[in-house]
Formats: sequence, structure tokens, C-alpha cells
Amino acid sequence: MTGTARAGPRSGRVVGTREAIMAAAERLYAGHGLSAVSNRQISEAAGQGNVSAVAYHFSGRDGLVQAIMNAHGTRVDQIRERHLERLTDDDGLRAWVDCLVRPVPEYLGSLGVPSWHARFTVQVLTDPRTRALTTGEALVRPHLRRTVEGLGRRLATLPAPVRAARGDMARHLIVHTCAERERALAEHTAPLHPSWDALAAALCDAITGLLAAPVTTPVSDRKGTDHEDHR
Repeated sequence: MTGTARAGPRSGRVVGTREAIMAAAERLYAGHGLSAVSNRQISEAAGQGNVSAVAYHFSGRDGLVQAIMNAHGTRVDQIRERHLERLTDDDGLRAWVDCLVRPVPEYLGSLGVPSWHARFTVQVLTDPRTRALTTGEALVRPHLRRTVEGLGRRLATLPAPVRAARGDMARHLIVHTCAERERALAEHTAPLHPSWDALAAALCDAITGLLAAPVTTPVSDRKGTDHEDHR
């Protein structure tokens, strides 16, 4: 009993320290990029006297980035669960796109102003190493996985490489559009959309069109085919 009582406050301090480090890192990474920020700078910004705090609590930058992305991703997936509960197998593509897109701006809107998560995510996904570390883990989240599977069933007529390419385009569109609104709000400039809900609606329109667009054979491929037929 005594040992348990002593462990409680220490456990709380550890959690508080980790959260302070994660908050400082997200802000610094969002503003300056991953490679421009040192672990020492993060520790100091988090109010930690130990300049090795990042290594101690997260085993380095990769572990820290993963922890930040997982913390936010879990909360977004909880919101997505609510959207999934409203869907049935009879719902069409637009309803499933809504389920994919809307939880992200809805969550970002809950963070207040300023927030840094959308801009931090841009930095993570444009760094080859951290992108590889985090994108695979995202699909392990159950509600995101169900959403992607539901979208896949509605896009079954598209060739697999086209589905993959358009999924990548959709992810970039979501991430960068949200980051631009977050930046505008933080800098007190006029955002393109008047609210996060309006941004979500615009994204859903655009991504539904993107996913449902016809597939055009590239001109270079058609010429190659024509040449072979001529021979």
C-alpha cells in the first residue's frame, strides 16, 4: 500500500513531464521544421533542467514524434467512431468521405487558437523518415481502418494503383488545407473558409470528386500502344 501511494505522485509527474515535452516539441517543430529543432531546445522550452529529457522519456526524436502523432490520432479516431455509427453499407461514397474527412477539422477546431497540430503534421509527412514511421501506425486505428475499407468497397472499380494514388492525394489535401487554416488563425489573417465546418464541407466536396473522377490513360501510354499496334 505504501509503495503504491508513493508511485502515484511520481507517475503523475512523469505524465506531466511527457506532456510538457510533447507540447513544446509540437510547437517548435510546427514553426521551424523537424531538422531545425534540437532535443536540447525542446527540453528547455518544456522547462526541463535535464537537456536529455527527450532521450530519457521518448528515446529520441522518432519516439517523440510518434508519441505526439499517436496522442492526436487516437482522439481523432474517437471522433470518427461517432461518424461511423451513423453509416450503413447502403450509404454512398460521399457519406464515407465525410467519415474520413470531418473528424480531422472537427478535432482541430476543438484545440483552440493558436494550435500547432496541423502544421506539425505537415512537417512529419514531408520528412521521409517520420512519414514512414507514422503512416503505417495510423491505419492500425480501428475506426480509420473501417473507414478506409468502406471507401475501398465503393471504389472497387478503380484499379488498385489509382486508388492508392488518389488516397495519397486526398491525404495531402486534407493535411495542407487544414494547416493553412490553422496558420491563418494563429497569425490573425483571414482564413479561406469562415469555419472549420465550412472547410470540412469544402474538403468533402473536393475529395469526393477526386475519388470518383474518371481514369484517363496517359498520352504517352496511348502513343506506345498505338506504336506497337502499328508494328
